Amino acid sequence: MTNSRDEPPIPLEPFPVHRPESPFPPLGESLAAPPDPPSDWIETADAHDLPTRENALVALGRFAFPPAPPLDDEGIAARERRWTSRTMLVATAFLLVFNAVSPLNWARQQPPGWVPDTVRQLSEVWTAQLAVFAVYQPRQGVREMWEAVRDARFIGQDEADASTPAGES
Repeated sequence: MTNSRDEPPIPLEPFPVHRPESPFPPLGESLAAPPDPPSDWIETADAHDLPTRENALVALGRFAFPPAPPLDDEGIAARERRWTSRTMLVATAFLLVFNAVSPLNWARQQPPGWVPDTVRQLSEVWTAQLAVFAVYQPRQGVREMWEAVRDARFIGQDEADASTPAGES
């Protein structure tokens, strides 16, 4: 190796040159597989011919809990009713927690009466209890984003009129 800047260590050539001393074989050829180390394995044996043993716990489980027979039409209908009921229950619970202010808003829009007053009072207590956990924040954030998009205007367009409800302009 030289310290001189004038002489590069590898002579530069104008074009790449094919170097046959590549450590990689050409694509059409493959290297011979290395021989197996000596072992006590029988050469004529096939691993797929060997007997297989089932796990003892799996066999015990199959004995203790045999598989159920396939469901008939009535069983399938019952399973689908259970799935539907659970889905509706989860959706109702989700809405009662994260959209608790909607029944309160509905009750405020109704004419005075026993049902709207009862719903309003229950909703006020429910929303006050949920406010401790700040479950109103996702709904409030989505509403603020929607209002910001609704009130957005193009350059040169008049400002949104606060007295006109959305969609009537």
